[in-house]
Amino acid sequence: MTAKAEMLEQIKSGQGFIAALDQSGGSTPKALKGYGIGEDAFSNEEEMFALIHAMRSRIVTAPCFNGEKVIGAILFERTMDGEAGGKPVPELLWERGVVPFLKVDKGLEAEADGVQLMKPNPGLDELCARAVAKGVFGTKMRSVVNLANAAGVKAIVEQQFAEAARIAAHGLVPIIEPEINIKSPERDAADRLLLKEISVALDSWTGEPVMLKLSIPAEANLFAPLVDHPKVLRVVALSGGFSRQEACAELAKNRGMIASFSRALLEDLRASMNDEAFNQSLNGAIDEIHAASVA
Repeated sequence: MTAKAEMLEQIKSGQGFIAALDQSGGSTPKALKGYGIGEDAFSNEEEMFALIHAMRSRIVTAPCFNGEKVIGAILFERTMDGEAGGKPVPELLWERGVVPFLKVDKGLEAEADGVQLMKPNPGLDELCARAVAKGVFGTKMRSVVNLANAAGVKAIVEQQFAEAARIAAHGLVPIIEPEINIKSPERDAADRLLLKEISVALDSWTGEPVMLKLSIPAEANLFAPLVDHPKVLRVVALSGGFSRQEACAELAKNRGMIASFSRALLEDLRASMNDEAFNQSLNGAIDEIHAASVA
């Protein structure tokens, strides 16, 4: 079996969750602050990225970070290009049974029609080609729904699937992530609009199955038709601002959805911890998120 076929099987059938280690330039200072590193610890972007890479390296080389419970990990571009444990990060991950994905979007446009579309991404094809060369299995791209605006939600889904077609042409599996803001006053109505538009887009999708990364719906199991859809490889959930405890409790109510948490995975980790405390804390978080994903 080829590595890609093994990765496909791990994502399709693996009993675990996908770690999101893809904080980009805008969200990195916040992630470092949560890790106990303030903005006074770096004086430029290079130093900032070196600090976040050290954090990610510590995570992916921890004994508990392996394919038994963490079936995949989403990487920031600089992380994909970097090394951990003396090896390229995608190679190290797959040696541990963790399937590597790459965040490929370039951030969000200003809000219009209640949504934030992705910024144009002219370098997407070149980035996908590099990802394939490094052994990456799939990609992730995020846009945001703030209000239940039918035109806005339709535009977000159409943009996501158009970019997914570009990605799939490189043999990569796209994770389509139209996040619904869990603080939206129209959250449930937005969930329903999104379900409708994704169902329409899937019906006309002619490529290999895609993945979906969605906010946990206000009504449990609302997205079950997407979990069961033959053109969907896996539906993963983002924590979206919930604490880990809240996110796990909500996720466990939704059959077939697994976690793809970022902040909720990392919330108890601190730079000042010794290795024993760090590994123990990470292991506890992995166990908790894994349990909610396989509930």
